[in-house]
Amino acid sequence: MSAVLAYVGLGSNQNEPRRQIASALDALGQIRDTRLLRRSSFYSSRPWGMLEQPDFLNAVAELETTLGAAELLDELLMVERRAGRQRDSTRWGPRIIDLDLLLYGSLQIREKGIEVPHPHILERSFVVLPLAELAYDLIVPGRGSIADAVATFDPESCQRLAEGP
Repeated sequence: MSAVLAYVGLGSNQNEPRRQIASALDALGQIRDTRLLRRSSFYSSRPWGMLEQPDFLNAVAELETTLGAAELLDELLMVERRAGRQRDSTRWGPRIIDLDLLLYGSLQIREKGIEVPHPHILERSFVVLPLAELAYDLIVPGRGSIADAVATFDPESCQRLAEGP
């Protein structure tokens, strides 16, 4: 299989979020048949859905992989489990680490357990803004452009952070 560019959203608001995101980025670079090419800056965002929780730290990673989309998603879920994430029925709650497969090349996939592009990719500033940093001119298959989505967000909803500890 030829290499595909994939984008992964990362988020954390528990157990030292900056350390959790940094550790997850390291783990992404260790996934078999996959290279971590670039990562966005870190962004702070208000919680989505369940509002009574700490703010989130978010980023987006650009990967080059020869894994299939489902295989890559399985690897992402393994990274989450190794970090201590236990998935349950709670939606939009606190997370040690959350890894979402946002895009897998230009493919549109809708199968049991996987939907790519991510169904809410253009609705969330904490995805769009870091993704725009890496691929501003990107067209999300079947959805629209990152550039157009950037203009729809309140800049206060997601703020780019200075790098460092």
